Amino acid sequence: MKIQLNELGENRSAKIVSFSGGKKLLDRMLQHGIYPGDKLILKRTAPMRGPYLIEIDGREIILGRMIANKIIVEIEE
Repeated sequence: MKIQLNELGENRSAKIVSFSGGKKLLDRMLQHGIYPGDKLILKRTAPMRGPYLIEIDGREIILGRMIANKIIVEIEE
Protein backbone atom coordinates (compact mmCIF):
# COMPACT_ATOMS: atom_id res chain seq x y z
CA MET A 1 0.00 0.00 0.00
CA LYS A 2 1.55 3.34 -1.08
CA ILE A 3 1.06 6.40 1.10
CA GLN A 4 2.77 9.69 1.91
CA LEU A 5 5.38 9.52 4.67
CA ASN A 6 3.30 11.87 6.83
CA GLU A 7 0.51 9.24 6.90
CA LEU A 8 2.79 6.54 8.34
CA GLY A 9 2.37 5.83 12.05
CA GLU A 10 5.16 6.15 14.57
CA ASN A 11 7.51 3.17 14.89
CA ARG A 12 6.27 1.79 11.55
CA SER A 13 8.65 0.80 8.78
CA ALA A 14 8.25 1.44 5.07
CA LYS A 15 10.21 1.51 1.83
CA ILE A 16 10.68 4.75 -0.10
CA VAL A 17 9.02 4.41 -3.50
CA SER A 18 9.39 7.90 -4.98
CA PHE A 19 9.44 11.64 -4.40
CA SER A 20 6.61 13.81 -5.70
CA GLY A 21 8.38 17.15 -5.46
CA GLY A 22 10.23 17.33 -8.76
CA LYS A 23 13.94 17.47 -9.51
CA LYS A 24 14.77 19.98 -6.76
CA LEU A 25 13.43 17.68 -4.03
CA LEU A 26 15.04 14.62 -5.63
CA ASP A 27 18.42 16.37 -5.69
CA ARG A 28 18.03 17.41 -2.04
CA MET A 29 17.14 13.88 -0.93
CA LEU A 30 20.05 12.38 -2.86
CA GLN A 31 22.43 14.90 -1.25
CA HIS A 32 21.25 13.64 2.15
CA GLY A 33 21.75 10.02 1.07
CA ILE A 34 18.01 9.24 0.89
CA TYR A 35 17.18 7.10 -2.14
CA PRO A 36 14.13 5.34 -3.58
CA GLY A 37 14.28 1.76 -2.32
CA ASP A 38 15.66 2.72 1.11
CA LYS A 39 13.87 1.22 4.09
CA LEU A 40 13.03 3.64 6.89
CA ILE A 41 11.42 3.70 10.30
CA LEU A 42 9.35 6.69 11.38
CA LYS A 43 10.74 7.11 14.89
CA ARG A 44 8.83 10.17 16.07
CA THR A 45 6.64 13.06 15.01
CA ALA A 46 7.01 16.31 16.88
CA PRO A 47 3.88 17.91 18.31
CA MET A 48 2.36 21.13 16.99
CA ARG A 49 3.19 20.45 13.33
CA GLY A 50 6.86 19.89 14.08
CA PRO A 51 9.28 17.76 12.06
CA TYR A 52 9.53 14.00 11.62
CA LEU A 53 12.44 11.89 12.86
CA ILE A 54 13.19 8.94 10.59
CA GLU A 55 15.88 6.28 10.69
CA ILE A 56 17.55 4.96 7.54
CA ASP A 57 20.45 2.48 7.80
CA GLY A 58 21.08 3.43 11.43
CA ARG A 59 21.17 7.18 10.66
CA GLU A 60 18.58 9.47 12.22
CA ILE A 61 17.34 12.20 9.90
CA ILE A 62 14.93 15.04 10.66
CA LEU A 63 12.50 16.02 7.90
CA GLY A 64 10.08 18.92 7.82
CA ARG A 65 6.39 18.22 7.27
CA MET A 66 6.36 19.76 3.78
CA ILE A 67 9.07 17.34 2.65
CA ALA A 68 7.40 14.38 4.37
CA ASN A 69 4.25 15.17 2.36
CA LYS A 70 6.25 14.60 -0.84
CA ILE A 71 7.86 11.28 0.03
CA ILE A 72 5.85 8.29 -1.18
CA VAL A 73 6.41 5.08 0.78
CA GLU A 74 5.15 1.53 0.68
CA ILE A 75 4.17 0.07 4.05
CA GLU A 76 6.03 -3.05 5.13
CA GLU A 77 3.53 -5.53 6.58
